[in-house]
Amino acid sequence: MHVLKDLIQLDRKADAPVYLQITNAIIHHIRRGTLRRGLKLPGSREMAEHLGIHRKTMLAAYDELMAQGWIEMIPRKGTFVVRDLPDIKPKKIKPGEEIGQYPGKTFFHIDEKKVIPFPVGQFRDPNLLAINDGFPDTRLAPTELFLREFRTVARSRGFKKYYQYGTPKGPEYLRETLAPFLSDTRGLPITASNVMITKGAQMGIYLTTQLLIKPGDAVIVGEPSYFAATLTFRQAGATILRVPVDDQGIDVDAIETLCKKKKVKLIYVIPHHHHPTTVTLTPERRIRLLDLAARYRFAIIEDDYDYDFHYASNPILPMASLDQHGNVIYIGTLSKTLAPSVRVGFIIAPENFIDAVAHLRRSMDWQGDSMMEAAIAALYHNGVMGRHIKKVVKLYHERRDHFAALLKDQLHDRITFKVPDGGMSIWGTFHDVDLKKMSAHAAKKGLLIGDGSLYNTHTKNYNALRLGFASLQLKEQDRAVEILRESM
Repeated sequence: MHVLKDLIQLDRKADAPVYLQITNAIIHHIRRGTLRRGLKLPGSREMAEHLGIHRKTMLAAYDELMAQGWIEMIPRKGTFVVRDLPDIKPKKIKPGEEIGQYPGKTFFHIDEKKVIPFPVGQFRDPNLLAINDGFPDTRLAPTELFLREFRTVARSRGFKKYYQYGTPKGPEYLRETLAPFLSDTRGLPITASNVMITKGAQMGIYLTTQLLIKPGDAVIVGEPSYFAATLTFRQAGATILRVPVDDQGIDVDAIETLCKKKKVKLIYVIPHHHHPTTVTLTPERRIRLLDLAARYRFAIIEDDYDYDFHYASNPILPMASLDQHGNVIYIGTLSKTLAPSVRVGFIIAPENFIDAVAHLRRSMDWQGDSMMEAAIAALYHNGVMGRHIKKVVKLYHERRDHFAALLKDQLHDRITFKVPDGGMSIWGTFHDVDLKKMSAHAAKKGLLIGDGSLYNTHTKNYNALRLGFASLQLKEQDRAVEILRESM
């Protein structure tokens, strides 16, 4: 009996596919010398019968070994271990010789001002209890339906097209699916030519900034505003001008005052549920802002990261739906609808801008995940996403109300907040509470929560937090608020 037959032990319960178990076992024994160079191996049919597996599985193992250069197949002779093995021989270390370590730091300087800090506790074990910035509950995602569509794409007759390079605008099938969906739900009079698919909203903000902003250009943001967007503008060399945000949204009077004094290139607004304060920009201010954009010829980035999640009434349509002059670059994401790890977003803009930003994208990235984007397109086309959105909006509405009641009942003397009309978090201002200490104490008790530092500026400490409720079930909210109270 051939020696190879005694060397392979299969674990039917292992996660690794059987053909890879065989491949790795043969490589192991070639390296050890058990299977010597030039040794003839049993045929695939003989080995398959011995191991009790399908012959195709054994052929897959042999194919993988040939691809890696461990074995060779000689016509009419058989399969052999190669004489020139592919292993790279490491340098032998002499006795007493120290093994060098990879450098822990670079020799050159890194500009720390360009580094986005990670929010505390938001990228750790998802099984831990956390009051995050306002993330969806990934347990509610239509995972099985998504996987079904993904498998359908992978098994389709033309699946190989998804392995090829595509357009940096994003696949036509997703753009043609999103365009009517956004037109129906958000009043955007667009076609696929007005849509570019990105890897999330942040990529859309970055590309738009790189295309529009030169060093020294003035960019207006709210005070406070989304920290990652502000940093993106600063990285491009922009001069950041801040205007107040009140309970009606960004202060348009203050914007007009700045425009009269200085040439403004871009204004960044989050009108639907402002980040971080969650307030909604009133219709009157939206119309005035569009008028100012036409008069002073500045561009508007409208960041609409969670439009679908509104509870009070029908949401106000985006500013982009009223834009008559091509001033508004509308940016959104599907990550809040599915899951944060699904990095699919979009830019909506006039066709010439989409063409330009697509060319710019090629300097940093070519395209997204074509197969995943095809599966997502199918979910929208089949109505799955529409039904999913209705389901989670109802559930998040219940969670918002429960969470607000908990805060009012248990923390009324320590926190001030307004119940938001939509979104996934509550903006709470704390009184006589050291948020850094509270965050540290809560972590020791099993609750991850930020310390508010991301929302502060050089001139102002808000002592406030976005308190995400959407990802927490009601009992989890009860426990989280209990720990929060104990940690103050």
